[in-house]
Amino acid sequence: MAKLLGSLCKSMAALGMLGALMWVFPAAAGECPAYLDQEFRKLHSAERVNLCGDFGGRPMLIINTASFCGFTPQFKGLEALHQKYGPRGLVLLGFPSNDFHQAAASEAESADVCYLNYGVTFTMLSPVSVTGANAHPLFKELARQSKPPRWNFNKYLVNSSGQVIQHFGSSVTPESPTLTASIESLL
Repeated sequence: MAKLLGSLCKSMAALGMLGALMWVFPAAAGECPAYLDQEFRKLHSAERVNLCGDFGGRPMLIINTASFCGFTPQFKGLEALHQKYGPRGLVLLGFPSNDFHQAAASEAESADVCYLNYGVTFTMLSPVSVTGANAHPLFKELARQSKPPRWNFNKYLVNSSGQVIQHFGSSVTPESPTLTASIESLL
């Protein structure tokens, strides 16, 4: 009987350690939604990121961008959001797209617009399609949860569980009180 109690105590101690580890590392790989468990190459780089592995469990602002659009100056405001809310956990992810025929001719040129012209330091990823049958699965799911982008610089505010909390169209600027209030409510 003493051996059985000893084994039971050891098993319970092991379970307690497992529970403690789960508390310390709450974002297990299975908890990240499949649509975010995607790997992307960074803009004009060989470096790759996995949205779950690198940003899982954090709120995200996902934006479809273009280099030569009337809304392109929003990069400046998006960078300001990154500087203000990044330290509090918000991840900004920019996805260049030529779906609306206003993207740079090359990734190098797109990178110049982002990094040199607007000083972007938030994560910019390689170009993807964001609308229609060829839309990347990430944008298909964002559209399913809210609505598809109708133009460049649509913003999708996603909570730490991967649910779209709110969609903001192109004309909603990064400085918009509605957008910043929504971000504040997540943080």
